[in-house]
Amino acid sequence: MTDKKRLGRGLGALIPEAMDDGAESNEIPLDRIKPNPFQPRRGFDDEKLTELTASIKEHGVLQAVVVSPDDTGKGYTLVAGERRCRAARQAGLKTVPAVVKPVDRKTMLEIALIENLQREDLNPVDEAMAYKRLMQDYNYTQDELARRLGRSRPSIANSVRLLGLSEKILQLLAKNTMTPGQARPLLAISDWQQQEDAARLIAAQGLSARAVEKLVASINAGSSGKEPAQGEQRSNDTRQDPLQAELQLQIQRALGTKVKIKPGKSGGTIEIYYYGEEDLERLVSKLLPEGI
Repeated sequence: MTDKKRLGRGLGALIPEAMDDGAESNEIPLDRIKPNPFQPRRGFDDEKLTELTASIKEHGVLQAVVVSPDDTGKGYTLVAGERRCRAARQAGLKTVPAVVKPVDRKTMLEIALIENLQREDLNPVDEAMAYKRLMQDYNYTQDELARRLGRSRPSIANSVRLLGLSEKILQLLAKNTMTPGQARPLLAISDWQQQEDAARLIAAQGLSARAVEKLVASINAGSSGKEPAQGEQRSNDTRQDPLQAELQLQIQRALGTKVKIKPGKSGGTIEIYYYGEEDLERLVSKLLPEGI
């Protein structure tokens, strides 16, 4: 079963009457429809929007948008169909067919997210931020969110973890210059400048996810060929020991999060990073499968 099919049913479950192909629609003036304030997508593909505009000029708006009455009672807030509304405006239309359905704020965000995921229109950063907003603002757990959106819990967790990368890397992800699979191993690099240097190399050479993992291991092992600056000494940590660096990488893969092995004179510590309460619960379930 594909994600798209699951998402389609999820969208219909949120607003079944509105998503029914036979739902009654009315022509509503575009100037009375306000954008969805919870739209997770921050950018729209100009080429695809131009294609949709040409189609609307030729055939009209074939699928009604969904709107909710606003607080004034005189206008509407867009729930689903922002691309159609934008294209209709560009096509010179004054009205669009719309299904009117009262929808609360939480459901508006869910619908906007599902609609974009269903078309695979969201870039990885917008997707991760939408997940994070649903969890923070509406107290969803990762399990609840996964069930609601037709996603697996690990995919939700892995998506949100990307937000732990530096802003410059997030920009590369947003532009689809890098894939999540290429970017995720960089979470194991604690220094953001090193993260960004590695990201530029990945983008320039088109490294595979596996090659990125090896690059990260090399960086963390201090074997990238970069010599310390004059007067600077290498710290006596895992970067001095390739074996420990490989062990660190294997633990990171097993736990799905950043791990740092810090040796001492007669022992050492292992630091395991987590990114929020849900991520902590996930790690506890991995480390203590029998429960606490």
